[in-house]
Amino acid sequence: MKKHTEALVKDVGIEVACRVSGKSKATLGRYYSEAPEHAERYMPVDTVAALEAVASYPHVTSALAEIRAIKLGDAETQPEGLCAIMIGLSEQYATLMAEFGRSLEEDMSENDTRRMLREAMALQKTLLGLKVHLERRVV
Repeated sequence: MKKHTEALVKDVGIEVACRVSGKSKATLGRYYSEAPEHAERYMPVDTVAALEAVASYPHVTSALAEIRAIKLGDAETQPEGLCAIMIGLSEQYATLMAEFGRSLEEDMSENDTRRMLREAMALQKTLLGLKVHLERRVV
């Protein structure tokens, strides 16, 4: 995912990515850094969405779809594709919350706590949006 995140930032351009995401160059760089200290740091979903809205290609979304063996067109035309994406995001949310619980026991930093909570909220918002979309298609 790090390579796809880097491709997204480079597609948009670092200056534009900073403006669109509200993040600094250093923060964006950490999201795709291969350095061991940034191994567990990934770009939040809301930031990915904002950058992909101005990118020429949905680099991260297509990589996630590929991991789940979903064609992007499937998600747009078949409810099963959206359900598979929702399952993947739900699994990602569960993993994040498990990591959050472990980190609380280890007295994690306030910055990490806030980052994890922002990521959890972004995943929740995305899942809720997909749920509403699916409900509209059923009605």
